[in-house]
Amino acid sequence: MSASTPTTATPATDRHQQGTAQVAVTGLAVMGRNLARNLARNGFRVAVHNRTTSRAEALVEEFGHEGDFTLARTAEELVAALERPRRIIVMVKAGEATDAVLDELVPLLDEGDIVADAGNAHWRDTVRRHAALADKGIRFAGVGVSGGEVGALEGPSIMPGCDADTYGELGPFLEIISAHVDDEPCCTLIGPDGSGHFVKMVHNGIEYSDMQLIAETYDLLRGPLGLPVDAVADTFRAWNDTELESYLVQITAEVLAHTDADTGRPFVDVVRDAAEQKGTGRWTVQTALDLGVPVTGIAEATMARAVSGDTERRAAVREALEPVDDGDEGGSDAAAVDLSVDDLRAALYAAKVVSYAQGLDMVREGSRENDWDIDPADLSRIWRDGCIIRARLLGDITQAVEEHPDAPSLLATPTFAAAVADRLPALRRVVTAAVASGTPAPVFSAVLAYVDALRAERLPAALVQGLRDYFGAHTYERVDREGTFHTEWSKDRAEVEA
Repeated sequence: MSASTPTTATPATDRHQQGTAQVAVTGLAVMGRNLARNLARNGFRVAVHNRTTSRAEALVEEFGHEGDFTLARTAEELVAALERPRRIIVMVKAGEATDAVLDELVPLLDEGDIVADAGNAHWRDTVRRHAALADKGIRFAGVGVSGGEVGALEGPSIMPGCDADTYGELGPFLEIISAHVDDEPCCTLIGPDGSGHFVKMVHNGIEYSDMQLIAETYDLLRGPLGLPVDAVADTFRAWNDTELESYLVQITAEVLAHTDADTGRPFVDVVRDAAEQKGTGRWTVQTALDLGVPVTGIAEATMARAVSGDTERRAAVREALEPVDDGDEGGSDAAAVDLSVDDLRAALYAAKVVSYAQGLDMVREGSRENDWDIDPADLSRIWRDGCIIRARLLGDITQAVEEHPDAPSLLATPTFAAAVADRLPALRRVVTAAVASGTPAPVFSAVLAYVDALRAERLPAALVQGLRDYFGAHTYERVDREGTFHTEWSKDRAEVEA
């Protein structure tokens, strides 16, 4: 769609009977405001609304020259401003705030109108809302959006979950404003009801793991390897020209190179070391447990944030377990295991691959459990640009998943099996150096343990099953014949078929 001639925003009251706006955005915090601007910049006629009217007024006053905005001061004006079927994008805080907006809007809508929740909703809430609105004849979409405030304005990765007919009405708007790779939009129909928000949740879980791996790499570069902050920044900057090229590696270099204006110290040294979270990491881990899918990297990254924020307990344990000074300084422990910068580069790549593999495993199982029919290749394709986890790696993942759609894991595809196998010695040296130097590296450690568990011919789970059978008669299976068995542990220890 070609851009329209810039116009001054017209109040909805003056166009009450016209209904000429093509799409509306309600909820004009940073993300909602930038999505509305993105739509207008791409030539769409956009109605804007916010419960605090001054926000909507400020948007059209400051950015009205960017496109055709309709200012709506009430929900009634917003609905009246739209052509039919109405398309309303809700961009408010997940949870009760979203329900409050829907409660206000839905009575004003007609059968066939579309409401799209583009916030970070829990996917189960989206399933619930989809069903409730369907009973009223209103079409509902749960739309995952990633890219931060810049992405929302310039082109995010968009993950819509809705019915096919709803996507037929809403999809063209979303595809045009999304990021593009080789003229291909980073937006596609994920599946029905809660699938879009489910995928966005998993995306955020991978993001947690990726960021924690980068943080652990930084810690090992500064601690055991003894590099100054500026050298660590240079290292990440150089890595961004390799197979590690990604948005997160790029901005890591920028954050580490930043100097605090007040103190002249590295910015990273004046920031409190307590990471916050908004809940999507926890949701990912909780859902993975419900599905029975191991996402150990994501889980440890989520726990690492929780540990970092537990500052009172950290201080108490640090004092209680104050180590005896053994005279070692700097990188002596790392040197003992020949840790190098190249080891960290190789280990980071391998660990990132495992994080993506675990996330895709979870998507597959969630899709199967909920009958969503999600294509994992679609995800790696639309994550190539616009989103926080965009990376060169995703192009290779797309190809591997397309060429081996039946592979039970990304790690079982030839490309990534070889890539991880080649880097396992480096990953093992990194974890060894972390343990030897007392540098916490929970995600590196969890990733290595996960790969080792998958590769093992036999796991100690056999003993676990024996113990479960001993105290709870939970039974077990044998390797040499079919059936389920129980040993009479409290009697003569005879084995019986369960």
